[in-house]
Amino acid sequence: MTDAFDTLGLPPQFALARAEIDRAYRKRVAAMHPDLAMGADPEAGAARLNEAREVLLDAERRAAALLARLGGPGPEDRALPLGFLGRIMQRRETIEEALTSDPGAARQELDRALADRGSYIELLTPMFERAQKSPDPGLLAEIRRQLNAWRYIERLIEQLSPAAI
Repeated sequence: MTDAFDTLGLPPQFALARAEIDRAYRKRVAAMHPDLAMGADPEAGAARLNEAREVLLDAERRAAALLARLGGPGPEDRALPLGFLGRIMQRRETIEEALTSDPGAARQELDRALADRGSYIELLTPMFERAQKSPDPGLLAEIRRQLNAWRYIERLIEQLSPAAI
């Protein structure tokens, strides 16, 4: 996939508002109208624009795209913050046990995991701002660790949410 930021003509930054992404998307789609886009393949262009929009609307995918653009470690780097794996495994056990005895408690624990999603956005925003000014390899590696932890939280939510509802 081509760079999602370039595809939509947006600045490469983590803090992008949905309205900003949608506005850029609509502008690019309008420019692809057959009467305006002489000789361009509208289907290929539309698919590229749709993919770029999907990437940028998903904060986790946007973070991964920006990290790649900054030259940071890719998803093959599975490093996690110190102690995170033990905490996430404990949380999973707590939720799984609560699912059989107290679904309300399981739902509350999943709600905490959903809140964690927001805390990763808050944590990564200033980290990306610093990395864009000076893409220090140590900072980029820390961003990757935090993205990996965020992905664990997302998988926990995806896997356990249907059982808790």
